[in-house]
Amino acid sequence: MKALVYTQPNEMQLLERPEPVAEDGEVVLKIDAVGICGSDMHAYHGHDPRRKPGLVLGHEFAGTIAQSRDAKWQEGTRVTGNPLITCGTCEYCVQGRDNLCANRTMVGMTRPGAFADYMSIPATCLVAIPSGMPAHVAAATEPAATALHAVNLTMRALSRPLPECRALIIGGGAIGLFCALLLRSYGCRDVTVAETNATRRTSAEHEATCTTCDPLVQEEQPNRFDFVIDAVGAKVTRNSALAAVKPGGVVMHIGLQDWASEIDMRKLTLAEITLLGTYTYTMADLRATVNALHEGAFGTLTWLEHRPLAEGGQAFADLHAGLAKSSKVLLIPEAA
Repeated sequence: MKALVYTQPNEMQLLERPEPVAEDGEVVLKIDAVGICGSDMHAYHGHDPRRKPGLVLGHEFAGTIAQSRDAKWQEGTRVTGNPLITCGTCEYCVQGRDNLCANRTMVGMTRPGAFADYMSIPATCLVAIPSGMPAHVAAATEPAATALHAVNLTMRALSRPLPECRALIIGGGAIGLFCALLLRSYGCRDVTVAETNATRRTSAEHEATCTTCDPLVQEEQPNRFDFVIDAVGAKVTRNSALAAVKPGGVVMHIGLQDWASEIDMRKLTLAEITLLGTYTYTMADLRATVNALHEGAFGTLTWLEHRPLAEGGQAFADLHAGLAKSSKVLLIPEAA
C-alpha cells in the first residue's frame, strides 16, 4: 500500500508499506480521508521527540472497515474514531475522562497512523458515522471534538450564560475556527477572532460571521472579554489572553506552541481569573461531535482543502510556508 512517511525533519515521502493485519479486537480501515493536524506539523518540523522518523503520521481520519476481528463491527461499516488508545480500567477511564488515561498510546505516534491507504486500530476506538455523511466531514471529527471539549469546559466555569458573554479566540487556525463556529451555534452573539493571517481572518468572518482583528496591528483593549480561548499557546498569546479577559472571567488554554512561559499571576490572582487547560476529548465528546457535524453545527465545512495523499509532501511544505488555501488540509488516498 501507499503511505506518506515522515522520513526526517521537513521531509515527507510517499513510500510502499505492507498492508496492516488486524489483531484480535482490532479492525483494518481503508482510509477515505485524513486531516493534517498541527501536531503532525510539529513532528514534521522535528520538534516532537515522541514521533520519530520512519513513522506514518495522521490521526484525524474517516474510513471504511476492510477487515474486522471484533464481533461488534462489520466489514463495510463507515467510521471515524478516537486516535487515543486508552486502558479502559484506570480511574480516569472508568470516570469517562479517558482523555486523561495515564496509560494511553496514540495512532500516528506510538503506532502507524492514517496517512496511508490502510490503518489498523482497536475496535474500542471506533465511532460509527451516519449514513450519507461525507468522508471529509467525518474526518473533521477529531479537531472539532477538541473544540467542543474546550468550549463545554469553558461554559461550566462562566458566571453568566454563554449568549450574554463576549468571547475572544486567539488564533484562527482549524481549532480556533471550530471554536468560533461552535460558539455561534451555541448562541454566543459576540465572538472576535484574533489572527495575523489575512486569509484565515476572511474565513472566520465568512464561515462564523464573527468579528476579526490582526493583533499585530490592532491591540485588544484590556479587561474586555468574559472569556478568552487561546488556540495558539505561545508566550505572547498567553499574555494577551490574560490581558484581554475581564475580572472574574475565564481563560481556556488549548494551544501548545510554547511548552512553558511566565504569565501574569498577579492579575490571575487579584482579578479572580479562572485559567483552564484542556486536552483533546473523550469518547462521549467524539460521538457528540459526529452528531453536531451531521446536524450542521459547524457549518458547511467548505473551507476545508482536499488534496490527494500522493501530494501530501507538498501539502506539508505549503502549510509550513503559509501557502495553503485553508488552515485544514485533508488528504485523500487513491484507494478512496
